[in-house]
Amino acid sequence: MAGTVIGEELTIEGEITSDEEVVVEGTLRGKLTTADAVSVGAGGVVEADISASSLTVGGQVTGNVTAADRIDLQAGGRLVGDVKASRLTIADGASFKGNVDMEL
Repeated sequence: MAGTVIGEELTIEGEITSDEEVVVEGTLRGKLTTADAVSVGAGGVVEADISASSLTVGGQVTGNVTAADRIDLQAGGRLVGDVKASRLTIADGASFKGNVDMEL
């Protein structure tokens, strides 16, 4: 189970730092830093810079993202911002606008 869950009806503004996995089903604005994974659910909206070990996007992310391992854009997911990760997958039906840097 996830370490930190931001529920569907929840909106958080500010800076979040965690050592555990973070699952966003609601709205997050600001900055998110975790040593573990970040998952943005289909209804999740993130307007923040993200730094994590990995990132899975099923909802909407606007901001620059850095992942030590990989970033996965799922079908229906939308990412607007610059990406820095060693691996990036974009599923059919996903949307991406930004630059990619794969040199970590």
